Amino acid sequence: MKISPVYANAALLSIFRGNTVTSFAPPALEIRSAQRNLQTRLFSTTAKPGITSSSTRVQPPQQQQETTVAAIPKVSQRWRKSTKQLATLGPASSTKEMIETLFLAGADIFRLNFSHGSQEQKKELLMHIREVEEKYSHPIAILGDLQGPKLRVGEFSNPNGEILEKDQTFRLDLDEAQGDNTRVMLPHPEIIAASEVGHVLLVDDGKVKLTVIDKGEKHLDCRVDVPGKISNRKGVNTPDSVLDISPLTPKDRSDLEYMIKIGVDWVALSFVQQPGDIEEIHSLIDQHLAEDAFRPAVMAKIEKPSCFVGDNLERIVDLCDGIMVARGDLGVECAPEDVPLLQKQIIDTCRRAGKPVVVATQMLESMIESPTPTRAEASDVATAIYDGADAIMLSAESAAGKFPEESVAMQQRIINRVESDPHYHKYLDQLSMSKKDTATDAITTAARQIAQTVKAKAIVCFTLQGSTVLRAAQERATVPVLGITPFKETARQLVMSWGVYPDLPRSGSFGFSADDEDFFNYENPAVDEQADDFDMVLKNACRAALRKGLVSDPNDLLVVTAGIPFGTPGAANIIRLLPAAGPSCWDGVCRVEDV
Repeated sequence: MKISPVYANAALLSIFRGNTVTSFAPPALEIRSAQRNLQTRLFSTTAKPGITSSSTRVQPPQQQQETTVAAIPKVSQRWRKSTKQLATLGPASSTKEMIETLFLAGADIFRLNFSHGSQEQKKELLMHIREVEEKYSHPIAILGDLQGPKLRVGEFSNPNGEILEKDQTFRLDLDEAQGDNTRVMLPHPEIIAASEVGHVLLVDDGKVKLTVIDKGEKHLDCRVDVPGKISNRKGVNTPDSVLDISPLTPKDRSDLEYMIKIGVDWVALSFVQQPGDIEEIHSLIDQHLAEDAFRPAVMAKIEKPSCFVGDNLERIVDLCDGIMVARGDLGVECAPEDVPLLQKQIIDTCRRAGKPVVVATQMLESMIESPTPTRAEASDVATAIYDGADAIMLSAESAAGKFPEESVAMQQRIINRVESDPHYHKYLDQLSMSKKDTATDAITTAARQIAQTVKAKAIVCFTLQGSTVLRAAQERATVPVLGITPFKETARQLVMSWGVYPDLPRSGSFGFSADDEDFFNYENPAVDEQADDFDMVLKNACRAALRKGLVSDPNDLLVVTAGIPFGTPGAANIIRLLPAAGPSCWDGVCRVEDV
């Protein structure tokens, strides 16, 4: 007995049987026939120009190079990690060359911190990112981070500040006079109104701790519990109080309007205290969003203890599109020993809701100055990955540090090491997930089980707005999830999700055909006459998996999910198992003949 493959899809098959890789360039798929000898040229989207594999055969300079793909691109591991990497851009990473370097080192999402720099500088960074995205034909997500309210004390007559002694009384008031050793202005009447006797106020990230012992209409008298130096414009945290204050300052409102105008993919909201804050930013987005514009996803930064009161956390997660565990302010306002537990609680809540969650702040802090992290920092990054976070973030390490590329590369090394641990998926599987009685839930759950049983190389999900792909990511499958969507904005947003690598089909595929200017229409996607040609859709799945280096052999298996009819969001109702050579090769690959 022998297995006798019949390669009916000669064009796709020739990809696997082509010549060795000689160069890499932006993607294009060209099929040409000469005397029934089909040869397919496919340019890799996953390798840096100039990188060649060990099997590369360089043509003489005078000859025109023919580029075919015969093996997985050398940097295919870049697309195989499940946990995503978010890098903050700043002075150390503001050039197009450095952004490209960080992308190739592993960065999937770039954060634009609107707390620093001008709006025009952020637009320039966004354009650099889009150029890198175009060069490698791989979606890159951009997160715009709003500053949020900054609560600070006033100024002192002594420019060097004052030293507060333990148990002394210190007043915070609305008097604009410069402060001294007994008092200082607190230009935030909402703090005075919300504070009660016994409430704690933390100054300068907790270096000075005050407890309210008396209050008036315009002042708070406090006892100094943790003494220290207090100086001009130091920040104030209010862990015991929910302030009657909007999370969006006038600067934030201007920045939000600008973010929508330039087209960021995600907006991060700081100073979230309660679910109503998410509703407020949604309302503002509705006001500024043009009728035919794409809506950015909203990420809530969890950094206030009030987010954990009652069912606030579940309601906030339900209202937003993603969550960031902002451990900086969270670590100031909560006890340090509570932060690891709160991190796990947030991650579990997001996973159950199918929302991406990012763990941020001080992950590789020492790499701002050092080319290697401390062992404790490496363990911290690994813990976030073991907890099941969708993404991990770098702040000053990539924005202002001396070693931005090394920081991103170190994160990827830790990700790869943890995800290769046999215990990793056992930990992920420990979280119980509630299933809905829907076709989409049934299909995505089955896809994960089938992929694991037949050792498929990837799960391919066709999606419009990303709901099917997010549900597949929630399953934490043991293979990558390739999300194919006709909308570039959906593809970019999906980059944030665990294990998902989005891909854009060319116009005319996936049942869609339209001109560039109206191709990305959520409400009325254009469907051409071939919308019911499911074989064409499956061929696109094979091509996409090959471009990402997820398959390397014609017999590699893919699990494909889709919704029929196309153009119906969330209608996953088909699951198909097929070989990487294409849907028409299935019978030949599997047929067993007697000899």
